[in-house]
Amino acid sequence: MNKLRVALPIVYLGLLVLAMLVWWYGIRAGPDDAVGAAPALSQDTLLARGAYLARAGNCQFCHSRRGAAAYAGGRPIETPFGTVFSSNLTPDKDSGLGAWTPADFWRALHLGRSRDGHLLTPAFPYTSYTRVTRDDATALFAFLQSLPAVATANRAHELRWPFNTQLALAVWRALYFQPEVFVADAGHDAAWNRGAYLVRGLGHCNACHSTRNLLGGPDQGPDLAGGPIPMQNWYAPSLLSSAEAGVAGWDTPQVVRLLQTGVAPRGAVTGPMAEVVQHSTQYLSAQDLGAMAAYLKSLPDRAARADARVQGANPGSSVGEKLYTKHCAPCHGEQGEGVANAYPALAGNRAVSMPITTNLVQIILRGGFAPATEGNPRPFGMPPYQMLLGDAEVAALLTYIRASWGNRAGAVTEFDVARYRVQR
Repeated sequence: MNKLRVALPIVYLGLLVLAMLVWWYGIRAGPDDAVGAAPALSQDTLLARGAYLARAGNCQFCHSRRGAAAYAGGRPIETPFGTVFSSNLTPDKDSGLGAWTPADFWRALHLGRSRDGHLLTPAFPYTSYTRVTRDDATALFAFLQSLPAVATANRAHELRWPFNTQLALAVWRALYFQPEVFVADAGHDAAWNRGAYLVRGLGHCNACHSTRNLLGGPDQGPDLAGGPIPMQNWYAPSLLSSAEAGVAGWDTPQVVRLLQTGVAPRGAVTGPMAEVVQHSTQYLSAQDLGAMAAYLKSLPDRAARADARVQGANPGSSVGEKLYTKHCAPCHGEQGEGVANAYPALAGNRAVSMPITTNLVQIILRGGFAPATEGNPRPFGMPPYQMLLGDAEVAALLTYIRASWGNRAGAVTEFDVARYRVQR
């Protein structure tokens, strides 16, 4: 009993110290958390810069509900922990940012804290936005303040306990968040550094192109190494692997064209990435797209790791071949050669041969469409086949495609198809 009396206060003290450390890590300030002066720009220039940065961050897409005013929030964002609703960014004083200051906005981006001090959910990607410069944050805020004020009350998140508590957010931040400022790498030129800033900051590419653990934190491993997109049932391929979405071997104009139009001779975007190109990257300057290309091309190629997961060639099946001849060959060609500037080749297509078949199944079931962009205003698309083909047929078709015309990828199972058909 005496030992228990001595031990309990020590345990309580340890828990108190631990709680204090967690809370401090959750609310601590980061570097450069001072209130700075606004950039020395004319108002028109400041607003134009802010509007451009809003495009770079794809802010309107998440902070606009379909059929409602732009930037007025309310868009539901499904997560493994419940639904998050985006906030009102218009200058309404009661429900938007009308009562905010540039310093308040900066701290939301840089520290993930709202004006009243409460911690924001990481569905708002402040883990990337923390790198945004103070001047860019000021310009972005000025643009948002210039919008028409819309009185749309913010809807409370619908997260499960304990993920709906500030304590849980403080613990998460203690584990996974470190405020940063972007520091140029002296070993690279200005273009590379600009690309790194856009990709790792406002572009928040790592929000999708990374694997998350059970708590939604970044998994162990390098940034941009690819990962499943929770709740959307798509896979964001690795930007570090030439076997997936790495562009180390591409020419810079090809990378720029892909980000600007959604299509390029060596690939095309679809699914969630098509939305990024349509609403964001197609509006960036050629100089900034070239900078992003320079950074992405410099990333180390880890294709060997991806290739190790590819199984040996499959002989395909007569069922798969017949299905291809009937449904696919008219567009993609009898030998999977495709049609330039219209239908992608399937022979030698890395999107076909990736070990993870999530995106292939999604495209067959729900169709595949490149974004409508100024450089590709009438994109060719593929119709959905989920009402026409059963799970076994889709599996046979994809297995045939992945094993034909030089493709050497593993089989797709009926289970692979069924789990994505029912999860939507």
